[in-house]
Amino acid sequence: MQFIIVTGMSGAGKSSVVHILEDIGYYCIDNMPPTLITNFVSLCQNSNIIMDKIAFVVDARSGDRIVRLADEITKFRKNGNKCEVVFLEASDETIIRRYKETRRIHPHAKDGLLLDGIDMERQLLSEIRDKSDYIIDTTGLMTKQLREQILALFESRTKFEGINVSIISFGFKRGIPLDSDLMFDVRFLPNPFYEADLKELTGQEPPVWDYVMKWDVTKTFIQKLHDMVEFLLPQYIEEGKTQLVIGIGCTGGKHRSVAIAEELGQFLSEKNYYTVVTHRDSKLEQIQR
Repeated sequence: MQFIIVTGMSGAGKSSVVHILEDIGYYCIDNMPPTLITNFVSLCQNSNIIMDKIAFVVDARSGDRIVRLADEITKFRKNGNKCEVVFLEASDETIIRRYKETRRIHPHAKDGLLLDGIDMERQLLSEIRDKSDYIIDTTGLMTKQLREQILALFESRTKFEGINVSIISFGFKRGIPLDSDLMFDVRFLPNPFYEADLKELTGQEPPVWDYVMKWDVTKTFIQKLHDMVEFLLPQYIEEGKTQLVIGIGCTGGKHRSVAIAEELGQFLSEKNYYTVVTHRDSKLEQIQR
């Protein structure tokens, strides 16, 4: 099992890091009391719960107990567990500005004096900072830049490229998927619906697949579709997008759109993108690649 502890200054970006880690498959537990980490891991190791990658967020919300985190990590590692600690910090000015923007109360600013709370927190976290594997200063960092740093540290341990692709086939007569980022209308392709021996089949079945794919117009469209999507995905990844929904629509959502969605899903999975193909208006179930 892989363990990460995310800690550091309040307002330094721990929530953003959690979202990034979740996107690459970590099970994240926020506001974990330091003394419960070892017990939680033992529970996972001695049960049927399958969680290969776990990230804990431990910070000033634990109060003065945060000072015990360094000792807990030492004990945790002595038990044979590998644990990496990511410490996030930022300048006082940056933290103050972020708290002013969100209008939240700093956990150690008991009398409303934000700077005093920041000073106290730095003192409480000084030992754990010294024992951290990675220290990231988020002063002046945009979320995209923080994401790049986290992915550079941990994404190489995941199998797939840094974006999840959902492909949804659908029928226009039943409405379009509202969450589509990209949508392609394939009603211009020859329609198997008008072939008596194909009408009751779906695009996942070989006779319909072969019919849809045999036309020159289909072959040209697929090549252009491949080129466009293969160009766009790295651009979306570069901009920090982690989920892309592609809608493929025909009239009823049973023949042409299903076949094209299957073909595109196979193409992207071969390019090492995590791809889920769902046929909204077909009776056959989704395929995860």
